[in-house]
Amino acid sequence: MSTPSTPTPRFPEAKSIFVEGRYRKLVRDLPQTVFFCPKCKGRGGCEYCDGLGKLTKDSVQELIGRVANPRFKARRNKFHGAGREDMDVRMLGRGRPFVLELLKSKRHEVDLEEMASEINRRAENRMEVLGLKYCQNSRVAEIKERHCSKEYRARLDFPAETSLEEMEKKLQSLLVLGRLELQQRTPQRVAHRRGDLVRERGLEITAADQEADGLWVSLRADHGTYIKEFISSDDGRTVPSLAQLLETACTCGLLDVLEILDEGV
Repeated sequence: MSTPSTPTPRFPEAKSIFVEGRYRKLVRDLPQTVFFCPKCKGRGGCEYCDGLGKLTKDSVQELIGRVANPRFKARRNKFHGAGREDMDVRMLGRGRPFVLELLKSKRHEVDLEEMASEINRRAENRMEVLGLKYCQNSRVAEIKERHCSKEYRARLDFPAETSLEEMEKKLQSLLVLGRLELQQRTPQRVAHRRGDLVRERGLEITAADQEADGLWVSLRADHGTYIKEFISSDDGRTVPSLAQLLETACTCGLLDVLEILDEGV
């Protein structure tokens, strides 16, 4: 019988067990946690969600929990991520740190290496977990309160008549600007759940490349920067914006998180 890949902390009976690691999200249709239906709020389902009670079949939390819960004999879990990306954004690089809290587990020792292998097998080509290890509950606050810069890569979408060659030249000229200081008012798409504030954030355009599917830009941004809104301006709610700097309408077609810059945290 295999032994746990890391020492198991002592968890009192009926208390949670905590496992931390990182996840990489390889697709653009997977939320981090359960995406409950906004109409029925997950209570029984409705026509809007086809009776599921949620808007997607799976989430990162569920793909991990379907393997972890039965192994720990836990009825449910809580997922604590170091921030989150939008459902349509891939999380690449070394992945995003998280803590999985397994509630009222009846089994306290599980082979985490084997568990990770099974999670990755079932979720192949969709998501994967890395570096699972046991931790104490204090890690939840430490991970959730991290403020880390991030590296992104975004495909820019322009009106049909726009010259990508001209836009690439303009982007190349912006690389010398260095750090841009942004004023970002709460985006319209999240205004229903977040306070209407103006936040100061910093961002740097680091590269621009034209590929077969369009023009891509690389960015390094402060924690909490709204990248899609920096690109589009969100009807002037982000100043300056890439659309403003390029002097043309511009939106974010695709977005990837390349790295969370949390070394040593």
